[in-house]
Amino acid sequence: MAFIDYYKILGVSKNATEADIKKAYRKLARKYHPDLNPNDKVAEKKFKEINEANEVLSNTENRKKYDNYGEHWQHAEEYEKTKQQYQRQNSNQRASSQYSQADFSDFFENMFGGTSSRSRGSGQVRFRGQDFNAELQLDLKDVYATHKRTLTVNNKNIRITIPAGIENGQTIKIKGHGGPGVNGGPNGDLYIQFSIVNHSKFKRDKDNLYLTVDLDLYKALLGGELMVDTFDGKVKLNIKPETQNGTTVKLKGKGFPRYKKEGQYGDLYITFQIKLPENLTAQEKTHFQELQKLRK
Repeated sequence: MAFIDYYKILGVSKNATEADIKKAYRKLARKYHPDLNPNDKVAEKKFKEINEANEVLSNTENRKKYDNYGEHWQHAEEYEKTKQQYQRQNSNQRASSQYSQADFSDFFENMFGGTSSRSRGSGQVRFRGQDFNAELQLDLKDVYATHKRTLTVNNKNIRITIPAGIENGQTIKIKGHGGPGVNGGPNGDLYIQFSIVNHSKFKRDKDNLYLTVDLDLYKALLGGELMVDTFDGKVKLNIKPETQNGTTVKLKGKGFPRYKKEGQYGDLYITFQIKLPENLTAQEKTHFQELQKLRK
């Protein structure tokens, strides 16, 4: 695996503080976000690199491993265990403090599928495969219902089930679909992060939806019936007389599906925005003036 300089990707030094890393990540994430760069493959690739760099450097333990082992940071614990094992095995021949660069090379050859003489002479150590990270962009309407989708990862087709109600930024793990294990070790896992793009007129907050609806002046004053959109169709509302501008009503169970809770939905909140009539005729103005006098 080629070395990736996460510090360079975020444009920070190796001495950067957590605040520096967070600030750099937020700035770059806004710049290269898919919503601001539609159909831009370069920006999409850059956005993935930025997220990957932030996942490693914003985590204290992962950053320490990365600083010590570079591209092999995910195998840091295995390396330390094997290093200690080699030291114990060779304690009768040399001091453990003389653990050499040759041993280091032997370990990584063994770890990544090489044919080290040491590994041939003694039992090979098994290593878990590398975890893979991928991003899947979906429209909000795509996650309103559970569905299956085929992904291609490293030239392999993987059929996955995407549960209804999954949220933007949420990550799911597909066990065993990462890199192959070494020397009979288990495969790594595939982590898929979802990027949910909302092209609808609804605003989503977890499993609740919000919608602003125009209400004409006469219906606001006198009441009546109004057809309004929900995410999966229209419903008829009864408007109370003298409904005020900004009034919000809740439609229970008409929101978004709750993640992995089949048949359960959030609520839809509708806020009325009173629409004043325009281009009044002379007769209409007269009637409003008469109404104004009556109110006085």
